[in-house]
Amino acid sequence: MVNKNLAAASAKPLILTILNEERSYGYQIIKRVKELSEGNINWKDGMLYPVLYQMEKQGLVKSQYELVKETGKARKYYSLTGQGLEELNKLKTEWVFVSNMLYKMWGI
Repeated sequence: MVNKNLAAASAKPLILTILNEERSYGYQIIKRVKELSEGNINWKDGMLYPVLYQMEKQGLVKSQYELVKETGKARKYYSLTGQGLEELNKLKTEWVFVSNMLYKMWGI
């Protein structure tokens, strides 16, 4: 299991990367993170939605409600904005730098 602080720190780049693949809704994002981490990162709604809200406020993602035919209820889909893609590219550079530095230090 990944430490809570590390999971929280990686939330923004993970969400932006997932939304760069395709637009998605909250539960789908949670499932994708769990799948990618092989169950080692297990987000809950209470962790994800405040981050999405903040990212939307910053202009990194946008949302749109769509009606789900099977249930008749609206579902909120999130997608990446141009500004979000720029932020993702910046975060990639930062995370790769830190990862490479740690790999060197650990002899990996």
